[in-house]
Amino acid sequence: MSKNIKISTWLKNFADGKYFNSDVMTQIAAGWYDWFCSDAALRNKTYKLAPKVKKIANILGEKFQNTHYVFFKNNCPMCGSTYDDFRFCDMKTGDVVFTITPASGHDTDFGISEVWGKSNAFDVPLVTGNWKDVISYFKSLNK
Repeated sequence: MSKNIKISTWLKNFADGKYFNSDVMTQIAAGWYDWFCSDAALRNKTYKLAPKVKKIANILGEKFQNTHYVFFKNNCPMCGSTYDDFRFCDMKTGDVVFTITPASGHDTDFGISEVWGKSNAFDVPLVTGNWKDVISYFKSLNK
């Protein structure tokens, strides 16, 4: 994985078009860590996930954006279809704080949105439902 950059920097880079090119090195710079799709598919995945990253990052605020980074995974479950997630990690420790799955590809919960977190040691999802449920969960953290 390329050098980790603050979410705030990632958002600026995205807005400035730095992840526009579809070449694999650009997409690795965008934060892709692991994937089972074609290299050429990464750019579209970045552009599909970016608004979701931005929405949650904006809810969590500037302090979070400046102390965490984001990376992306394209997962291939044994029973289901490939699906994407993104993870917010602590800049100092590298620990994953949240794993956000906009739509699961597992047969048992296909299309379901989930948030997993460090706060419960990733034991069970912090929220399961649709994308609006994910947004509501993050908004509840700021109350």
